[in-house]
This record gives sequence, C-alpha cells and structure tokens, in this order.
Amino acid sequence: MFIQTKPGDTATELEFFPTEKVHENGPLAVAREEAAKISPLAARLYEIEGVAAVTLTADSIVIVKTDVRDWTSLRTEIFSAIVAHFNSGDPAVNDDAEGEEPGEFDAEVIDQIKDLLSTRIVPAVTQSGGDVSFHSYKNGKLFLKFQGPAFSMLTGIQNMLRHYIPEITAVLDYRESLPKPGLKTPEGIAIRKLLEEKVNPSIAAHGGRITLVDLQKDRAYVRLDGGCQGCGMADVTLKQGVAVEIQNLVPSITEVLDVTDHADGTNPYYQPS
Repeated sequence: MFIQTKPGDTATELEFFPTEKVHENGPLAVAREEAAKISPLAARLYEIEGVAAVTLTADSIVIVKTDVRDWTSLRTEIFSAIVAHFNSGDPAVNDDAEGEEPGEFDAEVIDQIKDLLSTRIVPAVTQSGGDVSFHSYKNGKLFLKFQGPAFSMLTGIQNMLRHYIPEITAVLDYRESLPKPGLKTPEGIAIRKLLEEKVNPSIAAHGGRITLVDLQKDRAYVRLDGGCQGCGMADVTLKQGVAVEIQNLVPSITEVLDVTDHADGTNPYYQPS
C-alpha cells in the first residue's frame, strides 16, 4: 500500500493518505479511551508510543503526536499499523459506533453540494488563482478545503450554497473539524475573541483573516488566510502587531508561530470589487 503524507497545521500534526477509503462519514475524532469500542484502526494506532490523537476523515488519517517522539521514527510505525489494519479486513469504524448512518436525505444534500461546487463555485474561484473542494458534511455543517485566495471568498461561497441548499447551517474550513484541545482553554477562548473582535475587522478590507489554529503549552499557532496569505508584509504584521496583542493578553505565551503556506498565496493583495 502506498501512503502519502501531508504536514498538518502544527509541527506535531501529520496527515496520512492511504490508497483505501478510510471513513466516508468523517471527520471523526476518536479519543484514546473510546478507541477500543469505536474504531479498530484508531485502537491500533494508539498502541504506538507517541500517538496523542487520531482523527479519521473520508480519505485520510490525521495523527497528532506527543513531544517525546519525532516523526522520523514514528512515521514508519504508523505506516506499518495502517497497512496492517487494511490487510486485516477490520472496519475503520465499528458499524454501531456512531449510531444511525447518514440517510438518503444527507446523500442528496451532498450530491447537490458537489454539483454546485463543480458548476458554479470552482470556476469562479479558479479565476482568482484559488481552488475549493468538498471535504465532509455533517449535521448541517459543510467543511471545505480552501487553497490560495479562495478563503477570502468564503462569505460569497457560503451565501450561494445556503441560498440553494437551506439545509446547510454553516460553511467552514475543513481544519475546523480536527481536534484542537488548546482552543477550548480559557487562554484559547480569549485569543480567539481578540482575533475576531479586534484584529480581523482591521484587516478585512484587504480580504485578510487570521485564525488561531491551536494553543500548546506556551506557543500559539495561527494561520493567515485570504489577502494575508502570501503577503510580503505578513511577517511584520504578525510579529509587530498580532503577536504583541496576543502576548499582552496572555503573558504566558512566549511564541506566536505562523503555520500558513504562504507559497500557495497567489493573490496576496486582494481588493474587494
């Protein structure tokens, strides 16, 4: 089995893409204490020392590691565990683990979403040098993968999708579906409020947005989207502006790290029409 990998939002996160489908109804975050009951695949992965969290998506497995292991050795053990799982014939998720399976109605909604994406949204987004694709849909929440300046068009994309498909209650970046325990701490909540109420309104005119990805010990990980992605002034904005605001609010934060793929930002100076 050929397995590809992709770096996650932080240095402790790595996404594994096997050639087999993983969990069609994902993303599903499986806690260690529930793995034996819910997911044979996750249970096998948790047997590896250093694996801290496991999330199953439709076509990938997102692993978060602890600081005691490095990816060089850990990656090989995870490869072996994934191959062993698929060779065993066991399901990734037990049939009764999530209760009722998505019905025909959800399948129809997903088909409508994919049709709108391919016929209306993707052609418009690609003209600006970006791209967007379906990730998952669950309980009214639609998770999409955004590339380049596509994220700056989120409001328009959401309005169109909700106009034609009222069952959609929210359109979110797929990374919002992955487990980020640091975001639920008092410090994480305070930083997110700072970004939403003070920072993002000031950069919205340029199509920019800054999101707190995770909080781990004394480090805050942020992602710069839209007009901030690929911008030559992004480093200055972060270090002299955003990082200072965050550290003033939460003095225990010693580093604010940018996990943005700025090389993928093809329209950094986006201006609304």
